[in-house]
Amino acid sequence: MSRRLQVLIPPELDENLEKAAQRSSMSKGAWVRIALQAALDRSGHSAGDDAVERLAALDAPTSDIDQMLVEIDAGRL
Repeated sequence: MSRRLQVLIPPELDENLEKAAQRSSMSKGAWVRIALQAALDRSGHSAGDDAVERLAALDAPTSDIDQMLVEIDAGRL
């Protein structure tokens, strides 16, 4: 379900927003939603604020913890 968000912007920004939306053949609301999502994606907030979700999103290699510790120790020699 959608929620309403009211944001006050200066007239110049509203004019620029209107032009950008028209160039993209979409409504101002749709343009703002896409821009907000893109800003969240760039800032890293799209994966949520859960640290486990952010770690999982890295898709980093994993292994057995004992094996990893052996390899870490071997690298210190």
